[in-house]
Amino acid sequence: MFCNTSTPGHSTFLLTGFPGLEASHHWVSIPINLICVVSILGNSVILFLIRTDPALHEPMFIFLSMLAASDLGLCASTFPTMVRLFWLGTRELPFDFCAAQMFFIHAFTYVESGVLLAMAFDRFIAIRNPLHYATILPHSAVAKVGAAVLVRAILLNLPGPILLRRLIFPQISTLSHCYCLHCDLVGLACSDTRINSLVGLVSILLSLGLDSSLIMLSYALILRTVLGIASPGERLKALNTCVSHLCIVLIFYLPKLGLSVLHRVEKHSYPALAVLMANLHFLVPPFMNPVVYCIKSKQIRQGFLRRFQQKRVDIS
Repeated sequence: MFCNTSTPGHSTFLLTGFPGLEASHHWVSIPINLICVVSILGNSVILFLIRTDPALHEPMFIFLSMLAASDLGLCASTFPTMVRLFWLGTRELPFDFCAAQMFFIHAFTYVESGVLLAMAFDRFIAIRNPLHYATILPHSAVAKVGAAVLVRAILLNLPGPILLRRLIFPQISTLSHCYCLHCDLVGLACSDTRINSLVGLVSILLSLGLDSSLIMLSYALILRTVLGIASPGERLKALNTCVSHLCIVLIFYLPKLGLSVLHRVEKHSYPALAVLMANLHFLVPPFMNPVVYCIKSKQIRQGFLRRFQQKRVDIS
């Protein structure tokens, strides 16, 4: 890397597609683009149903609407550069655009993690105190939780782009993926990155690390509460209310774990697989969250049928 040819904030970054499959990028990208389109449509439908159906104005579904909104934000942050790379063959990204994309990708990821934590404690309250559920979690409290999750995501990610501007990069740097991530950018810098790495580590620990620990704690409390229920039928009914949330928690965290392992074990042996895993790491949760809730949530299905039947009546 020729670090002496660049100045802070004026580098150009090159996106990376699937190594060795450059000639087939159009075909390889078709399923990825379909996943993006379905994710946008699915989460938009979820938002529309919850917004327009009074029967879905409960804390659980309001949190679900926050999750759908963060999924849409994540798609909007990653989809444009994928289209530019795979369909237009445009690899170049200026520093400011790359730093902005990095901020929004990590911010929406942290928002999603925070909403999953809020949904976990929502399930605990619903099982522990079903009679006082609406009193403990009124709409004002849900709004405050959502605002706190958003503010935390912004504050934790704001130092990243600012600190990147003090680093020196090569005039042209090649990224590992088809979007910009903090760890990727820091690894390309030629100057001292200890502060950036420390800030990134603290940010992850105070978001994904803290949230995953508290989610496990909430499920431990849920399990203890369920085991205290005398009737086996009531136990099963209580656990069934957590199935959808538990599925999307696993969908959110397992790809991150798999990508982390792959980067440490086989990243250089199978670079195309590493890129595919990195793309799925951001694309699978927005794609699967609406699917899981449409399959497992009776209220969501009923809301969709009510809206569909009303549309048919209006047309008639």
